[in-house]
Amino acid sequence: MVVNSDTPLIMLDEDLTVIAASLSFCRAFGLDCAKLTGKSILTMGDGEWDVTRLRSLLRATTSGGADIDDYEMLLRAADGRTERSLKLSAHRLEYQGARDLRLLLTVVDMTEAGLLRREMESLVANNVLLMQELQHRVANSLQIIASVLMQSARRVSNDETRSHLQMAQNRVLSIATIQKQLSQSGSADVKLRPYLEQLCESIGISMIADPEILTIDVDVMDGRVSSAASVSLGLIVTELVINALKHAYPVDQGGRILVRYTNKGRDWTLAVEDDGVGMPRLGKPAAVAGLGTNIVEALARQLQAKVIMADAEPGTRISIQHEDSDNPGVEAMPTVAAL
Repeated sequence: MVVNSDTPLIMLDEDLTVIAASLSFCRAFGLDCAKLTGKSILTMGDGEWDVTRLRSLLRATTSGGADIDDYEMLLRAADGRTERSLKLSAHRLEYQGARDLRLLLTVVDMTEAGLLRREMESLVANNVLLMQELQHRVANSLQIIASVLMQSARRVSNDETRSHLQMAQNRVLSIATIQKQLSQSGSADVKLRPYLEQLCESIGISMIADPEILTIDVDVMDGRVSSAASVSLGLIVTELVINALKHAYPVDQGGRILVRYTNKGRDWTLAVEDDGVGMPRLGKPAAVAGLGTNIVEALARQLQAKVIMADAEPGTRISIQHEDSDNPGVEAMPTVAAL
């Protein structure tokens, strides 16, 4: 059974003398099976098997003190130039009526597998670097586009056109900020708090004339979300903050816009709250839903969440709420993972 085994095997006695060796073992290590029988395993080949650690482990196994399972060892050739990576397993053979101790040693050459693993790891590392470089270049390109839109907004005299260009600029900045976070982290996930802080800072720089009077604050727990989720959350924040800056504060009126994200289990809420003029009162016509409102509603549906508008007294609070569903066909958006 040992000789014809497809697994590289050696049977030893208590003195570590070879009783039998499989043909697969001999082929793998270039040995003559007929010459191995009756010789010590430590004298095989050109003496490269005479390794102190291997001798100690085998003797511990024969004494019943230990078993070897998947022990990794480097086998160096006699010339010292080449080495092979081996995985060894050794066990005492226990059976009724046996007078003499027998030890079965399995030897698997992992050299090629190790080389393939290292090559795969190298390829993965290179792909990560290439992806980071791509994300970095995309982020730079989006920043350039945002800058062009900002310059165009400054040059036009029509207020409506300027407003549209500013909104387009901030939407581009939302995606550019995500790309920048991804290129810096080297991960498929985005740190939510610094991302929203950087995003709101960019919006403030482009749209707030006096940051001493009007501010945007961010209250978000430390954690990560997937890049896909961060895109949706970032675009929602962009639209709601721009809407507050445009409609909540008359000229020269200051205030504070708060962006907050909280989650409990699979339930989460993203809210943008201002302390401005508030919701339309009775008798005043409600604003017609524009592109920004449609974008927010579409993104909320994509996240399987609902949009809730409430009076903040003073100001307005718009919340995007997701509540976990018992419906197995509904898949919740990943919640923030704690760092």
